[in-house]
Amino acid sequence: MALVAAFVAAYVLRVKLDPRPLIQPVGAETYLFIFLTILPFWILIFAWLGLYNAGIYEKRFKELSRLLVGSFIGLLFVIFWNFVAKDPIFPARLVPIYGFGFGFLFLVIFRNLARLARVVLFRQGLGLTHVLLIGNSPLTPEFIDWLADERRSGYKIIGVVGQKRNIGGRNVPTYPSFQQFLKNYKGDIHSVIQTELYADDFKNGEILSYTQEHHVSYRFVPGNTGLFVGNLEVELFRSSIPVINIHQTALFGWGRVVKRLFDLFFGVLLLILALPVMLIVFLFYLFDHGDPLFAQTRSSRFNRKIRIYKFRTQYHAYHRMTPEQGFAKMGRSELITEFRANGDFLANDPRISPLGRFLRKTSLDELPQIINVLKGDLSLVGPRPLEPFEMEQYAKKSLVLGVKPGLTGLAVVAGRRDIPFEERRQLDLYYVQNWSLWLDIVILAKTVRTVLGARGAR
Repeated sequence: MALVAAFVAAYVLRVKLDPRPLIQPVGAETYLFIFLTILPFWILIFAWLGLYNAGIYEKRFKELSRLLVGSFIGLLFVIFWNFVAKDPIFPARLVPIYGFGFGFLFLVIFRNLARLARVVLFRQGLGLTHVLLIGNSPLTPEFIDWLADERRSGYKIIGVVGQKRNIGGRNVPTYPSFQQFLKNYKGDIHSVIQTELYADDFKNGEILSYTQEHHVSYRFVPGNTGLFVGNLEVELFRSSIPVINIHQTALFGWGRVVKRLFDLFFGVLLLILALPVMLIVFLFYLFDHGDPLFAQTRSSRFNRKIRIYKFRTQYHAYHRMTPEQGFAKMGRSELITEFRANGDFLANDPRISPLGRFLRKTSLDELPQIINVLKGDLSLVGPRPLEPFEMEQYAKKSLVLGVKPGLTGLAVVAGRRDIPFEERRQLDLYYVQNWSLWLDIVILAKTVRTVLGARGAR
């Protein structure tokens, strides 16, 4: 519907409203008939790009990019058809250009309208997936919390089998066994999620057999979830035994090469764009005594110690002092307790100069780290560069130390200090185990929005 509306609008705009002469007169009915003939191939291109997969629903940025790519590839297909066809499709060269622009715009609008319609239907209880949770795992209450909001999740929890733990006071029916559930529940079952596998293989087989015989979607959570994060690759051993190969990070081999080339290209580009701003900041430091730059020790890949550069944000009198020394020098030793209790942060830290406060708020104090990127100490995107004592707080620090830290990362676009340290650790681990070049591009794009909105900046 969106594509038809787009190319009808393109035809009307160029043929009916534009007084300029046409290259080849093409009747409206002929134009529409030919386009409807081509349209199924365009839809197949969208399907090939994964635009009809359920996983794309929550990934808005990826959806927009794939819509743009799909619209462009579809346009190339239509132009090729116009080239090889006996009769022309387009009455003027601008029609496909207008169609491309309208097509992308209408697709975005139509998909958002579909989202709105879906929320309305979910609110009425229509189209919900009836899901049964099985298992006494600590993850079961988490699944219940995730799926409880039906209008967002699209799921309706019809029961929980074997759950003995507290399920948060939610009104969810529980059953002691799978057979007891089948005996009492008479409605439709669309999906089964087994949050833990039973020690008795017969029970597991019983559940799996039921879902296969009744065409019910079946998913299970592996016992050791830590094994199943990262890049999974299924291989057939001796042509018959499936073996799962787990790469803890994709940043090895060609992945490292591509990421380094990406860092060099965009690092040079960012440095060119940042040089005028950095020069202005240097000029401001002429009115503030002391060095404009300082270096901090951080842990990099394989625990190699690096020195990352920043613009100095403290008054020169407290520069290179520990917080204890700085607060003691100004006669405010009582502030150290509040500083440490608040995660090494004070809302109105008296050691920070007005210029430094502005630089921190706008994140301009981190611009010199572009030099670290070009040197190879940092990557543009990666886990947050941590001080050695912070790294000790990571349960899987060897995994995080398997890649270079980044100028920005998932923790930055998620809110920086607005989110707890534990959540930042999880985001770092997720990035390491799920790296892709596209993920880097998405994070860089979201960083611009985060910095402009001063989200999490302190």
